Amino acid sequence: MNQRTLCFPVRGNPAREVLLGLKKAGFGAGKYAGFGGKVEAGETITTAALRELWEEAGLEAQEAALRPVAHLTFLFPARPTWSQEVHVFLVTAWEGTPRESPEMRPAWFPVDRLPLAQMWQDGAYWLPRILAGEWVRATFTFGEDHETVVHVSLETTPPSAPSIAASSRRDPGLRTKDRGPRTR
Repeated sequence: MNQRTLCFPVRGNPAREVLLGLKKAGFGAGKYAGFGGKVEAGETITTAALRELWEEAGLEAQEAALRPVAHLTFLFPARPTWSQEVHVFLVTAWEGTPRESPEMRPAWFPVDRLPLAQMWQDGAYWLPRILAGEWVRATFTFGEDHETVVHVSLETTPPSAPSIAASSRRDPGLRTKDRGPRTR
């Protein structure tokens, strides 16, 4: 399965603002997303994350500034070559000023006013959680339109919890907040 990365530069601790990029062309055009892409041959996950952050947003960060916050699997049964595993990081320190690239137009958003309606549908399930300090492992299955999430399996670790609490939308014993997108 394709290995990919996503980086979300944040301001504040806890995060008050997050830098998103409006995708200008290609896969996901017209949607806001984090900065990332595929892991090239010979690269580590973190090397790829740092390279993509530089290429798409003009920000230079060190590996120590990457905080792993999620492992996401995206399944596209109607187009299996689109299926991917994504390693997600918050970026807590960097050099440079965000700049527009041929691929992305960066913009800062308060974490309580994310443009979820202009993002991939899955973002509502996990982006607010990682920005609130939770660690997320999730699998999203998309319908034949490649836009609609038809199934979600989600595990989270609350900010102070020592281990992952398993959950799934199909499990009737779930905590309420794990049954759908998190809103503020």
